Amino acid sequence: LGNNILVPQSMPASEVAIPTGPVHASTVWSLGLTPGGVRLFSGSEDGSMAIWKMYTSTERKRLFPRADNRSSTDGLWNCVGKLPDAHSSYAPLSIDCAPSRAGHGRIVSGGGDNCINIYREETTVVSGGGSSSDAPKFSIEAMAVDAHDGDVNCVKWHPRDGTCLVSCGDDGAVKLW
Repeated sequence: LGNNILVPQSMPASEVAIPTGPVHASTVWSLGLTPGGVRLFSGSEDGSMAIWKMYTSTERKRLFPRADNRSSTDGLWNCVGKLPDAHSSYAPLSIDCAPSRAGHGRIVSGGGDNCINIYREETTVVSGGGSSSDAPKFSIEAMAVDAHDGDVNCVKWHPRDGTCLVSCGDDGAVKLW
């Protein structure tokens, strides 16, 4: 994402700007979009995951007045957080966001370290600040070490209720969790 300037939307003749810059230090291997389409997670070969937020055109004008001249209807994707060691120094190869119906907002990632990580956004306010939509903080809630005998290539939440996961890996196995 760091080197891309525009991401096409499904809307006719519309483009959304993504700020360039050193968000990831290497190849981006995976993306996960929240069901509401407001957050995007990207996973890189450098082992990090970035958290992106979609700002509406109104928010863009108010919060980023110096953003390049875009149509007044274009929003702005901005990196609002990062998990620098999401999978140690291995790439998060797959990221999925729980369905809205699940009500828990968890994110799951599978990586080149053979692990599956489940993240939950911190909601408690602690000294120094809690999580907010402009500065989200996620922590690992659960981890399946050596979930597969090799890279975890794909992880997906159950599409209706998010109570279980399915994964597949280099070992040729498909596992239900």
